[in-house]
Amino acid sequence: MSTNSPVDAQKAEQRLMSYLSVEGVTGHESAIANLIIDDLKSLGVSASSIKFDDAHKRIPLPTETGNLIVTLPGTRTGDRLLFATHLDTVPLCAGAKPKKAGDRIVSDWTTALGGDNRTGCAVLVTLVETLLKQNLPHPPITLLFTVREESGLHGARELNPVDLDGAIMGFNVDGKIPADLIVGAVGQESWDVEIHGQAAHAGVAPEKGISSTLVASVAITEAHRNGWFGKVVKPEGKGTSNVGIFGGKGDKAAGDATNVVTDYVHIKGEARSSDAKFASKITEAFRTAFSNAEREVKDIDGNTSTVKFTAKAAYPPFTIPEDSAVVKHASRAAEAIGLKAKCVYSNGGLDANWFVNHGVPTVTIGAGQYEIHTVKEYVLIEEFIQGCQLAVSLATID
Repeated sequence: MSTNSPVDAQKAEQRLMSYLSVEGVTGHESAIANLIIDDLKSLGVSASSIKFDDAHKRIPLPTETGNLIVTLPGTRTGDRLLFATHLDTVPLCAGAKPKKAGDRIVSDWTTALGGDNRTGCAVLVTLVETLLKQNLPHPPITLLFTVREESGLHGARELNPVDLDGAIMGFNVDGKIPADLIVGAVGQESWDVEIHGQAAHAGVAPEKGISSTLVASVAITEAHRNGWFGKVVKPEGKGTSNVGIFGGKGDKAAGDATNVVTDYVHIKGEARSSDAKFASKITEAFRTAFSNAEREVKDIDGNTSTVKFTAKAAYPPFTIPEDSAVVKHASRAAEAIGLKAKCVYSNGGLDANWFVNHGVPTVTIGAGQYEIHTVKEYVLIEEFIQGCQLAVSLATID
């Protein structure tokens, strides 16, 4: 790696520690957004260059603020570049207390850390600091800090592409190894099923009941036996599926007591694939399984439950060709600071899924995130600094 990087590594690390200390779980991004704004202004970014959009008004979940968007004028000619990351963390990060432990930053092991994605926030602000303080030539740049990434990529989905000011390529900071260039990711369909059965005394007359729990169990078992649950490999495609929530009314447990036949179950699941049509096929296999289970489970009089199954696309898959301009630009930028670029594919959704859908081909780079969404989460400091250096290289290389 280049030893003459213009990045102030000590300040970058301090900035990251500061951001990790600010709570901002998904939907509650105001505090971290305001801190970033204060930092940008202190670096010389004008207030007129900073704004929030109104994406939160279109997100179907309570969200404090819209996406934070910052525009920097170019100091040389060139097409506008997009640098993006997300503001929010998963709920497990609430109350995080970051501390340095050798070559990494960790939590106190009672919460997740929030390196996903406070590393990205720190990288983008460090990019601005480096460009302005070092007077480095760069084309026009748009910085985008999205909201509610962790709860469904909502901020990126509801983004108005016009607010990107014509950026022709993007770089999203949200991963581990900086030079692992994520050039594609799966798409996801989300499905939801409500099962209305019939309550009865489970000890006196269970035959008079219709167990919603049994209906759900029969359906999920059928999906599993037919190869549609978990890792899905079929002649016509590959993907994954999961049943994530198995509950009752009002986010409570399914059922009220052990001596009552469960009359209502609410289940949420997902299907993922690099092929949107195959993701839909996985979803339809679950729909069929629940329909079959509805007909199979009956009370003594032959009555059945009522099953309502709905599904919708959560985000589209994407693949960027390795010979495309954005991938070539990212590869050159990595090589310029002594890193060896490698193109990889993600089995998880990214804001880049929507950026590409909005017309901005976007490569995702890493900044040292590890064991994300767990209490074992940590940030590898050396790779975080490399992420900052790569961002600067991306912004300045011809």
